Amino acid sequence: MRLFSRFLKRHIKRLVAIAIIIGLFGLTRLPALSATERTILASHFNFTASPLPELAEYPRKYIRSVHPSLERHSGWISAVGAAVALNDLDGDGLSNDSCYVDPRIDQAIIAPVPGTSQRYKPFELAPRLTYDSSTMAPMGCLPGDLNEDGVMDVLVYYWGRTPIAFLNTQTRPGMGLQGETYRQQEIVSTGERWYTNAATFADLDGDGHQDLIIGNYFQDGAEILNQKGTGVEAMQHSMTRAYNGGKNRIFRWVGASLREQPTVDFAEVEGVFDPIIAHGWTLGAGAADLDGDMLPELYFANDFGPDHLLHNRSQPGQLAFVVLDGEKGLTTPNSKVLGRDGFKGMGVDFGDVNRDGLLDIYVSNIAAEYALEESHFMFTSTGDTDKMKQGIAPYVDRSEPLGLSRSGWGWETKFGDFDNDGNLEALQATGFAKGEVNRWPELHELAMGNDQLLSRPNSWFRLQAGDDLSGHQHNPFFVQAGNGRYYDLAEDLGLDQPQVTRGIATADVDGDGDLDFAIANQWERSYFYRNQGEKVGEFLGLQLVREIPGMIGGNSPAIGAAATVYLPDGRELVAQVDGGNGHSGVRSPELHFGLGDVGENTGISVELKWRDVGGDLHEERLVLSPGWHKVVLGDSAEVMV
Repeated sequence: MRLFSRFLKRHIKRLVAIAIIIGLFGLTRLPALSATERTILASHFNFTASPLPELAEYPRKYIRSVHPSLERHSGWISAVGAAVALNDLDGDGLSNDSCYVDPRIDQAIIAPVPGTSQRYKPFELAPRLTYDSSTMAPMGCLPGDLNEDGVMDVLVYYWGRTPIAFLNTQTRPGMGLQGETYRQQEIVSTGERWYTNAATFADLDGDGHQDLIIGNYFQDGAEILNQKGTGVEAMQHSMTRAYNGGKNRIFRWVGASLREQPTVDFAEVEGVFDPIIAHGWTLGAGAADLDGDMLPELYFANDFGPDHLLHNRSQPGQLAFVVLDGEKGLTTPNSKVLGRDGFKGMGVDFGDVNRDGLLDIYVSNIAAEYALEESHFMFTSTGDTDKMKQGIAPYVDRSEPLGLSRSGWGWETKFGDFDNDGNLEALQATGFAKGEVNRWPELHELAMGNDQLLSRPNSWFRLQAGDDLSGHQHNPFFVQAGNGRYYDLAEDLGLDQPQVTRGIATADVDGDGDLDFAIANQWERSYFYRNQGEKVGEFLGLQLVREIPGMIGGNSPAIGAAATVYLPDGRELVAQVDGGNGHSGVRSPELHFGLGDVGENTGISVELKWRDVGGDLHEERLVLSPGWHKVVLGDSAEVMV
């Protein structure tokens, strides 16, 4: 006993230290699923991958030519450009068309989704307006009925110029598509150089028409892709508070013409954002009604600085937004408070993960282990939406307890119920640059350096072809287990191939009742994943379209329309028609709800809210059977048979 007492006295400090280390290790260990639980969850899903169609006639490249002052880190400048959207572009009634950007050839391509009927040949949306391929490059496709004629158009946005509207000249649906189908029109005629990385549609002022939100990155007027440029281009002026980016803009829809020479007229609204909001380095943008007034709030996911959530207080013809900040608790780090983070926001999506009938906000940042392990965000609603009137964001980040805080270098986020069990899965695009030479040590040095030097390109580390930054990660496929926590089952599902992905788009491309998805890869082939899993439950699909006088096709999505599905067991499912939220992936505008264990003939109560083309609010409750339904929204909700 005496020997033991002496031993304790001699080693008490070491033993206490060991006990503390073991205790902390236990606290930081993530909850794990048993092998049986993983197997059961994974059995719900099965996906078959097919490459998106390519245009073989173009030469390929794998890094961008950039301004001489940026050449040292041209691999960093070359990190974006891949994008994908799924939509019904040809009017055949299914969202089985893809519009994707292949940065290897710098073309926006429209093609039938692999495995669907070959209704037309893949083709590029080649600009016939002023365009210099040596200094400009497409960054994304945004489908939408721009001129409200009932057929789907495409907005393509770029680095090095302003966006182009490709207006569909079809006189009736199902005529097939080709490059000549589209009449090209400038959105603005200033000839400015923009560097756009996010865009979405939403009726911001409640006038019944879809406005355009643009998120820009590098400074307007820069010559980022001009390898013959002179002078020195500016990078971010801070690692966590950079407000010297390109200008974020809003364009109100003010008019359009139809038929053989379609046009659309947008007018930029000046002075809507203060400089901090307007000049963040925006990589993701989202619009969704978060407080139930049918005016969508805006979320800007910003690189090198805080994201911003804006409360919509607009009236028809008068846009007005107020910045919302989250509330800090005693144990809440500043960077986990909405609006105060200093992370690298890149993607945003909305979905109800805590099942309170309100949308939550899922945001990608950098969360690479042993690197810049910031955190992704899962801002869940507290339910107190009245606080928005006081400038408070009623959201708390619960990404860590929900299992969504960690993965890798994140970009796109997308929700979807892929097994129809009534619970949302969470998909994420990850990876930065694939190569052989690890450049994380140099990035660490840059991140710890003096912010005053960051805007100078010569202070940046070398990152060029062959260098690697988080280039061998996989895209997580998060599934919610019975304990409420999400787990990445990508490896179990054979989805864990290392990829450098930017955009994710979802749609039920074949109308079979389950969601499929496509991914856009940077400097690699992009893929479509067909859902061939065994459905756990029934589904309800809603194609909500607007009734517009003089429409040709009747396929004008009712962007912003909201649906609440009341299940027999008392649960509520909510969703809104998406106008293009995220980084560079655009889901189809149909609403898809997994219903879980309900009978195929069960009547499902659905509450719809929408604005008509005059801006008037409407609300109606329907009883629908499981399956797909097309509902025309005008003065009332008419279910098409």
